[in-house]
Amino acid sequence: MAAHPDDEVIGVGGTLAKHVAEGDDVEVLMLNDGVMARYEAETSAARARRDDRRERARAVADSLGFEDVTVLDYWGNQLDDEALIDVVRDVESKLDSFEPHVIYTHYYGDLNIDHQIAARAVRTAARPLAGSTVDRILSFESLSSTEWAMPTAGTAFQPTVFVDIDEHFDRKMDALSIYEDELRESPHPRSMRSIRNNNQLWGEKVGLYAAEPFELIMERQR
Repeated sequence: MAAHPDDEVIGVGGTLAKHVAEGDDVEVLMLNDGVMARYEAETSAARARRDDRRERARAVADSLGFEDVTVLDYWGNQLDDEALIDVVRDVESKLDSFEPHVIYTHYYGDLNIDHQIAARAVRTAARPLAGSTVDRILSFESLSSTEWAMPTAGTAFQPTVFVDIDEHFDRKMDALSIYEDELRESPHPRSMRSIRNNNQLWGEKVGLYAAEPFELIMERQR
């Protein structure tokens, strides 16, 4: 579950592609298209940009083989204006219909407020109750947000799970290029070069060629 289109590829695209390759069903929920944060009103230009962003999200879903992608209509980068319970209910609705066993979502300490609220909504909606299908929640890194968080003891991303994405790395990068308007030229953490180097560096740290890092938020073994 991601806040905006492009987050799902930058943070967890290789891992999701791996799930698909292994025969798992993958669905993606995004809270908003991330466009309206750049506009003061919903103009025709804003609507066109929103439509384009949503089309790109669907193209990424087709590229990586997701079963479904849903983009909700919250106003981007202003989720702190929304009642958390409303966001939680939307996440719960997706969990009820899809019944996932594993959820990937944002790191709770990210600089971006939408990322923080997405993480909190998932943790609330996926409480380990008797009827819940969710047995694992992992938070992913979002370049240009995780590393730019406020420097406190509680905002240091400390991954404990590393997924080998070497065989799916090229598919991730190809899918990422669909969001070309959201990428930046190097040097920038959200450049193709930086994202490639980052996954390769995480891989090197754990004896792999390329890896995506996660913090384990909850695991229930049954």
